[in-house]
Parts: sequence; structure tokens; C-alpha cells
Amino acid sequence: MRVFFFLLVVSCNCFAQDYSSFTATVQELYTLKTPSAVTEVWNELVESEDIPLVREDSVAFLYRGEAKSVVWMGDFNGWGYHKNFNNKGKRIPNTDLWILKAAFPKDARLDYKILIDDANWILDPYNTDHQWSGVGGGSPNSELRMPGWKEDPLTTTPLPDMKRGKLEKDLLLNSQALAYQITYSIYIPSGYKPSNVYPVIYVTDGYEYMHDRLGNMVTILDNLIHLGKIKPVVAVFIDHREPVNRSNNRRMTELAMNEKYMSFLTEELMPLIEQHYRITKDPAQRAVMGTSMGGLSAAYFAFSKPGLFGLAGIQSPAFWFKPEIYTLCDNPENPPLKIFMTTGLIHDTEEGARKMKTILEKNTCTYVYKEVNQGHSWGNWRDSIDDILVYFFGG
Repeated sequence: MRVFFFLLVVSCNCFAQDYSSFTATVQELYTLKTPSAVTEVWNELVESEDIPLVREDSVAFLYRGEAKSVVWMGDFNGWGYHKNFNNKGKRIPNTDLWILKAAFPKDARLDYKILIDDANWILDPYNTDHQWSGVGGGSPNSELRMPGWKEDPLTTTPLPDMKRGKLEKDLLLNSQALAYQITYSIYIPSGYKPSNVYPVIYVTDGYEYMHDRLGNMVTILDNLIHLGKIKPVVAVFIDHREPVNRSNNRRMTELAMNEKYMSFLTEELMPLIEQHYRITKDPAQRAVMGTSMGGLSAAYFAFSKPGLFGLAGIQSPAFWFKPEIYTLCDNPENPPLKIFMTTGLIHDTEEGARKMKTILEKNTCTYVYKEVNQGHSWGNWRDSIDDILVYFFGG
């Protein structure tokens, strides 16, 4: 057994930190007495892009406007499901300013919105950082970026002079196993030659992984191949939305350790792809990948069919939804698999992921396990896509 264990957590404030600027700014807000003074200070904060106000590990969420109540909802309180985080703003006396102070790890990145009077959900009006999230593309959230979090340009921006791969979108398959139609898309790397044989990755929640504001995986593939960080790879993006009614997303049933869906993938889609494209049948170069329910499903596919999938990318896995996944994976005699599993640490899936890590330690897997100070969000998942691809297909 070979085990690779990466635990990436930055939550210890082991060195002296300078809170003087933060403290002075907050104290100044409490000294304002006139509307003109409030406007002057507020405009300074807006101009310096200091809303929210972030220093070291401290945050002051700020809102200006007449309201009966202002609360901040986001990854930090599980979008309202976790009540132990005080998310209620306080009105600063003699002003129309609202403030909520909090502390987070210095490398955290979190999604949030503001809820006004328990009825009106809004983006933070003066925060220009946004992250789109949600099934099917959802909507933008405001984004809190702590000082130690740095955006990886390989996951967001096409490189100059990069040769783009070809994307064949919205292909249709009439599935006999599922008795309905499935839509999928195929990424063909730049320079693809029928005389070569290519590794392949099957991606659940494919629409979200392809979306440039969500997973942005097509750009990531192009960038990594252009830099020679990975071998040219064929990627199959599976869409769980009903083709004639895109608002009907069937992922909660299709990705819930669904035997019929596994039959569709392994007996219908994979043979069809292999018929038309020169891709490997070697499990060591065939991957499956997904996030949340898709992470559960990636583990299910890999451990149920190790002779087909030798690689599994598991992001923020919803193992809680089907606890029997632990029993399926807890078999030391399983053929060797190569696993990359990630989770956020801020109301994400860390409990189930850590439980699965203890199981992986006992069996024949080679694995990387990564924790980050983020929540259950596409900002989190996009950050690790390049790491997973390099681990699987590094050239």
C-alpha cells in the first residue's frame, strides 16, 4: 500500500498580527454623528475597496441602508442551517450603517449574501468579487477572500497563445438502461490524432464543470495541456438535466449509487465513446470525477468497477446520503485505485471525507487527500481541478 496524504489547513495564528488598522476603522464608524460624516467615511471605504473590511483573520461585514434587520448568510453558517454562528448585524448608533464582525482562517474563501428584513436577498452592493454557485449554474454569490487566499490563474484565465481543444456540446443518447434521454459533451484536446490512444475522464455534473463561471474545466484542460503539465486527455461531461426541460435536474437520483445509472455509463455511454474516439481501455488511465453527490458517485463507480476505473476524483463527497458507501469501499482486497479526495473545512463534507480517508488508509489505494478553508461551493471545487488532473495525467 502506498499512501500520499496532504492535509492543507491554515488556521493557526502563530505569529503576531497587526489589528491596529482594523480596530481604528471600526472605532471610527462608532464615532460618526452626522449623515455627512457617515457619507464621507463610507465613500472612502468604497473607493479603497474595503467592503467588507478584511485585515489579518478579522472581517467586518458592512451594509448601509434603512432596514429593520440585516443578516449575513453564507458558507460560514451553512446558509442558515448552522445556528452557532452569530450572523445578525448590529446597527451603529446615529447612522444607517450595519456591521457584523467575525474571524476566519487567513486563507479562507467563502460565499455569502445579505438578507434584508428577512425577505430580500441581495449581493453585497460594494463587493466586486463574485462566485457563481448552485445546481445548473444557480446565481452569483458575493465572495469573501481572506488575505492568505490566492486565486490560481490556471483555473480562471486562458493562457496567451494557448491552442484550444474542441468541444462537441449537447450530444444526445437514448438510454435503454434509464428509459430516457441523456445529454453529454466531449472535449477533444488540441492536436488530437486518431493514430494515438488517449486517456479519458468521465465527469458527472458535466454542465457545471464546463461552465466558465463554475468549474471552468475546459479552460483548465487547455491550460494544463498547453503547459505540458498533463498529457492530452479526452473528457466526457455528462449532463443530468432533462434535455427538453433543463430546469429538471435528475442528479439526486442518478448519482445516489444508482445501479441503472452505472449501467448507462458503463454499458452504453462508454462503449459509444470508445467506438468513435481513440481512448484507452486501461483502467490506470481512465478516470471518473464528481462533486458532492457526484463525489459519492465517483467513489461508487470506482470501487464497484475497479476493472474499468482506476482513477477517481472525489470532491466534497456527499457520503452522508448513502452511508453504505463506506462498506463498499472498506475492502482491503480491492484492486489498486488512485484516488484524489478533497473537502472544505467550513460546513462542507469534512466529517464523511475524513471517515473515508481512514478506510483508504487500510486498503490498496494510492491517494491524495486535501482539505481547504472553504465551503460547499464551486469556488472550492474549481481550485482543485488542476491538482486532480495533474495527479492523474501528469506528463
